[in-house]
Amino acid sequence: LISFQCVLALQMRQCSPSSFFPSKIVSRRSTFSVPAFASILSTSVNPASSSAVVSNGIPLQASATGLKWADAKVGSGQPIKKGARASIDYSMASTAGRFPQIYTTKDKGTPYRWTLGDGTTIEGIEKAIIGDDDIPPMLPGGIRRVIVPSKLGYESLAAPNSKCIEGGKDGAVGPIPPKDADGAYQRWVQFYCNPRIPYQPDLVLDIKLYGKRT
Repeated sequence: LISFQCVLALQMRQCSPSSFFPSKIVSRRSTFSVPAFASILSTSVNPASSSAVVSNGIPLQASATGLKWADAKVGSGQPIKKGARASIDYSMASTAGRFPQIYTTKDKGTPYRWTLGDGTTIEGIEKAIIGDDDIPPMLPGGIRRVIVPSKLGYESLAAPNSKCIEGGKDGAVGPIPPKDADGAYQRWVQFYCNPRIPYQPDLVLDIKLYGKRT
């Protein structure tokens, strides 16, 4: 297992991706590479560092659903299941755009919380946490990077008159950055709730799963 400090150090290039993504979790036949954006839960991304980390590819495994994933840290304890409350911190980025970073919950004091399976959260996040036929479930304390295709993300929000508001309200689906988050909401809308663009780019998420919280 890796140290959380090493995960956070990725954007500063103080440790290489190979030092915290063990090669044994990736098979050659299912390896993908994604540019490393701000490492999990980082809030200090600037244009210079955003472009600096692009050359550091991170290997990912591909599932049959199209979700790609890799564990930076494996948690411990029991996985959580549908019907249980989930609590995560996440860093969100897009695979498109000059500066891909969109939003992070780090240091906000408000992790993203919902009930698994209640329809308020994109399917890609739920599959990342609960697992699937070819994806193991996350365990509390674990950190996982996922690349979410539009069909498991915000595809439904590309239609005209979609609800680009907080997940769970009026049929909307989250997570959605708050409107007061330094332009994060506008960056998210540009890619994921915009009927004027013909497609939605894949979504990149670094997720830290917490144990039981009230």
